[in-house]
Amino acid sequence: MEPVIATTNKPANSIDDPELSLRWSARLSLTTRILAVNILAIALLAGSLFYLDNYRDELTHERLSQARLQTQIISDALNLQTPENREDLIVSFAADLKSRLRLYDKDGRKIVDSFDLAEPTYELRDPQEQPWQKDVARTLDQSIEFIVISEPITAFSEPKNDKVSAWPELKLLSVDQKSNSAVRYAPDRTPVIIAASYIPSSEHVLLLTSNARDITRIVRAERSNVVLVIFLTALVSILLSLFLARTIVRPIRKLARAAVRVRLGRAPEIAIPRMPGRRDEIGQLARALADMSGALRYRIDATEAFAADVSHEIKNPLASLRSALEGLDRVDDPDLRRQLIDVANDDVRRIDRLINDISEASRVDAELARTKFEKVDVGKMLDQLLAAREQRDTNESVKIAFARPGRGVATIMGDGDRLERVFSNILDNAVSFSPKDGLIEILATPDADEVVIQVSDQGPGIAKEQRQNIFKRFLSDRPAEEAFGKHSGLGLAIAKTIVEGHEGIVKVIDRPDGQQGACFEIRLPKATG
Repeated sequence: MEPVIATTNKPANSIDDPELSLRWSARLSLTTRILAVNILAIALLAGSLFYLDNYRDELTHERLSQARLQTQIISDALNLQTPENREDLIVSFAADLKSRLRLYDKDGRKIVDSFDLAEPTYELRDPQEQPWQKDVARTLDQSIEFIVISEPITAFSEPKNDKVSAWPELKLLSVDQKSNSAVRYAPDRTPVIIAASYIPSSEHVLLLTSNARDITRIVRAERSNVVLVIFLTALVSILLSLFLARTIVRPIRKLARAAVRVRLGRAPEIAIPRMPGRRDEIGQLARALADMSGALRYRIDATEAFAADVSHEIKNPLASLRSALEGLDRVDDPDLRRQLIDVANDDVRRIDRLINDISEASRVDAELARTKFEKVDVGKMLDQLLAAREQRDTNESVKIAFARPGRGVATIMGDGDRLERVFSNILDNAVSFSPKDGLIEILATPDADEVVIQVSDQGPGIAKEQRQNIFKRFLSDRPAEEAFGKHSGLGLAIAKTIVEGHEGIVKVIDRPDGQQGACFEIRLPKATG
């Protein structure tokens, strides 16, 4: 299997786009990045678990406030009761509040305990006797408290010598501070609410303790719901991430492998999938790569054919030049030597013409791709071209008639120098085939969103089956009276390349007036604005 990335060596002139470059994630695959982004979102959602710790603190603080209020109410009620009714009232309050109530005298000794008078209203559970799920829940509680740096809570245990001095919460009570409350953790990490109230009239102290298991139960139930939501969300997110990675990464890898095969040239024709069913950016990329591959293949084939044609065309004048030069050593007749020198000079000029035209034909595509098109008035350009040809006397005895359009009527976007080369080559061809004192007619007119230029001559014309072939390179079908080697056969091919580079077309049609001769028709997009 070919690697997706063909090479890690960058050319010397390569420049990375800073907007597209990656830093810390450059080595991660696209699939990994998609998963990481979605998992990060799930991790942010998991932060709601830590909010539950604040929720538990709020519940605890509310329960402590209630416990202080309850002890004050019970203290006031006890203050109004006789000692005979006091124990019944304490048992009644303890049963209603699901708590343990203790009363201490002014010497700190316990004088009443609801657990001694009636059945206990709660029981501290031993974690060793609970199922493993409770251990997991407690571990999760401790982990979250550690992460959010919760205020530490001391452990609760019943004192062996139950008196006021054994309870830190009772030591602070006085006439000034009549109530106090605190929370501790039972052995199974459930909160134990402790509240105390000072009774000034009798100097007694009331202590309330309650195992608020419901707080832990509520928080853990909410946490379980959040964990379930997070799990389901993570599952859906991962599945969607994998689906997204499948729809993005797999076709990109397929395109990358096809591009590598194109680079390696392992087959004459490498088919890059066009993915016609996809209308998104991946489909656009696939079609763009397929079109680019086809264009590259066409250029490679054209370059190979061009190289073969160049080799073939240069061989003939080189062979003639070699033969003439070799004959000079064996010929003593001055006239024959002069003829051989003339042949050699003609071959040198022919080779020079071939090299110039070949150079022009090979670079015209690249130069057009870099050229910035400007508005060109075809009428004005042809006027200047015809004046220059008249001055150089390149029309020989042939006359040229040009029906000049109005100023700005026939305007196109293009490269004026290249377009002038097109018309010059076509006029050279028309002059070559025109009879002595013949007439060449040029017409330039706008047609909807195009500008149409027609060049008609009075030559022998071109057969319909040959009208496409004349634009091929090195075509040497010239008039019989023309000296051999005067043309390279690249003029019309260069003209066709330039016209197509301007998104136009050039073709040969019958003369519009029905007379004998050829008519070259060029259609170029009309300039807008």
